[in-house]
Amino acid sequence: MDEEVLTTLKILIIGESGVGKSSLLLRFTDDNFDPDQPLTIGVDFRHKKLKVNGNWVKLAIWDTAGQERFRTLTPSYYRDAQGAILVYDISNRTSFDRLETWLNELDLYSNRQNIVKMVVGNKIDVEQERREVTKEEGLSFARRHATLFIESSAKTREGVQMAFEDLVQKIIEQPGLWETGGPGSIHVREEDSGEGAPACAGWKCQLV
Repeated sequence: MDEEVLTTLKILIIGESGVGKSSLLLRFTDDNFDPDQPLTIGVDFRHKKLKVNGNWVKLAIWDTAGQERFRTLTPSYYRDAQGAILVYDISNRTSFDRLETWLNELDLYSNRQNIVKMVVGNKIDVEQERREVTKEEGLSFARRHATLFIESSAKTREGVQMAFEDLVQKIIEQPGLWETGGPGSIHVREEDSGEGAPACAGWKCQLV
């Protein structure tokens, strides 16, 4: 018998073209990595079940194209999302500089003021000399915008599972984002949901 799914969350993955959004999604959902992953055309969509606080949560994950010519396709996909992962490539300064634009677009089209956001610096598997954005810069950006932060590599798996788990954990800590009040609602312990409670395990993922 399949495990009972207590709630479904809509998660967006946004950012510039080529930063590894689709690779992160493929690694998380299928534990697979394709070095020749084609660019997303329009929007890709995948489901994944995740166990949080002993309960199964179903994720509906939308991977949006980063190319400018697809921008008119995406506004409607922001609606009703509870979480958003904003991805940049640590070896591409422009992709980091453009995060501000993506955050503004998210704020413009999202109909949830308390949507949980996570900034992900991807491709930490590249040679150190190719790094153009330091971890400290990523943390500083996340701190200014009150988002979660982690660095990851879809190629080596590092940080990928943790990024999704901690984003979902933070969403679950805000019942108003997802709770319907019907049977099977997830209840978070009071001590786990207080102001400033850490949403991430370990040093790599931080609530700033």
